[in-house]
Amino acid sequence: MKTDDKRLYGAVAAAVVLAGVGGFALSTVINRPEAPAEEEHAEEGAHAEGEGSEVKLTPQQASAAGIAVVTVSSGGAGDLRLTGRVEASPSARAAVAAPVSGSVVRVLVAPGANVGAGAGLAVIRSADGAAVRAESVAAGAEAEAARAALAREERLFSAGVTARQDFEAARAAAARASAEAVAARAKLAAAGGPGASGETLIRSPIAGIVTGLQVAPGGFVSQGGAVAEVANPAQVEVVFNAPAEAAAKLRVGAPLRVIGSDGAEADAVIVGVAPLAQGATGAAVVRARPSGGRLTPGAAVSAAISTETGGYPTVPSEAVQTVEGRSIVFVAEGGGFRAQSVTPGRSGAGYTQIIAGLKGGERIAGRGAFVLKAELAKGEAEHGDH
Repeated sequence: MKTDDKRLYGAVAAAVVLAGVGGFALSTVINRPEAPAEEEHAEEGAHAEGEGSEVKLTPQQASAAGIAVVTVSSGGAGDLRLTGRVEASPSARAAVAAPVSGSVVRVLVAPGANVGAGAGLAVIRSADGAAVRAESVAAGAEAEAARAALAREERLFSAGVTARQDFEAARAAAARASAEAVAARAKLAAAGGPGASGETLIRSPIAGIVTGLQVAPGGFVSQGGAVAEVANPAQVEVVFNAPAEAAAKLRVGAPLRVIGSDGAEADAVIVGVAPLAQGATGAAVVRARPSGGRLTPGAAVSAAISTETGGYPTVPSEAVQTVEGRSIVFVAEGGGFRAQSVTPGRSGAGYTQIIAGLKGGERIAGRGAFVLKAELAKGEAEHGDH
């Protein structure tokens, strides 16, 4: 009897377990969102090719992690790779000098200050400046007196009281005095327009940032001596030294893509190609003007210049990562990055051709792609634990 009871209890327990498992499976099927058959097949195909893995990151998080997004270049077989530097445009740099010799009374700015065109930088007091101001005042007075004398001689000549030669002499003297007054005013302006005390306000000729200051209150500066340097960082050019084989393919107006040391990109246009002065080697200095992006004067950059159509897309070599024996890149999408399987080709000068997997024009993770690889591996490990 006891044996029969044990068998009965075991059968009941097994039935309860099977009912629970069956209920759980049924609940899972019922509660699972339905997906079209096409999407399921597409997902299976994507996983079969090693794609579909995503790393969720906002643009702010990606930037904080040091991930730079770059554009895949099309027709990479004909791309030239050049290295260069960022310089302020010729019209965006000013070396401000003292127009007259004198002692420094006040310095009105500090390095790093933003100034507008015509803003004061420093005040100097100059004996030469005071003399120039006095000469200008005297020349103006002489011109006024000569004009008055001419008017008087003209009235007397019209009345027949004086001879024509006196009238002509007065007219010549007035013209000479007027010319001397104009010259004195020009000299005063060239001296910075000093006041009667000889104080001269030295102004910035351009708007920009004060990058250097060479004077201090109480010091002395000679005429033509350096006072300050001002540069406008918003007006920059990129300068490259191109070897002969590259220079021969470059033309003014051709577009190029500038890549900063941090991986940031900026579009630019070639504005000048000039031969190097050292010998007839065919090498040239290439100047390009960026149309966007933030480039800092003095920063090192590289550039990709497309000289031919066709060929394979190219990406920075550090963008290609290896996961479980396959090569991938991380394509930027809304809300994060998607792992895309690729077939890499030849590599050189820090770039790799992509034979399959990319068409060109995609936005992918360049510098910092290894961070996404680590995040992807961590996410897959956590998924495997569950």
